[in-house]
Amino acid sequence: QVELVESGGGLVQAGGSLRLACAASRRALNRYLMGWFRQAPGKEREFVAAITNSGSNVYYTDSVKGRFTISRDNAKNTVALQMNSLRPGDTAIYYCASGSRAIVRASTSYDNWGQGTQVAVTS
Repeated sequence: QVELVESGGGLVQAGGSLRLACAASRRALNRYLMGWFRQAPGKEREFVAAITNSGSNVYYTDSVKGRFTISRDNAKNTVALQMNSLRPGDTAIYYCASGSRAIVRASTSYDNWGQGTQVAVTS
């Protein structure tokens, strides 16, 4: 398994942008489906975005479509989440995860998780 570490979180005003990064401690990241999930206070962890091992397919939850972009650089063992037009509703801890299952929006498809990075969006 790979170890994942998220970075790039912070405090930003509504309408601003943040870029989250997920770094893998081991090689062969191209073998894994990669996803981003988030968990806000008092809410369940929810799917945000995913990208297949080759980068050919991407998936987003409806609330972030057109605002967030997931990408990966397998040579550098990194995955990124570019977040634009941020809203207070995006406030959450964001988690990077890797997996090898077919259902990309399900948390059970992922077996490795990072520690999370905090994103706070003010109005």
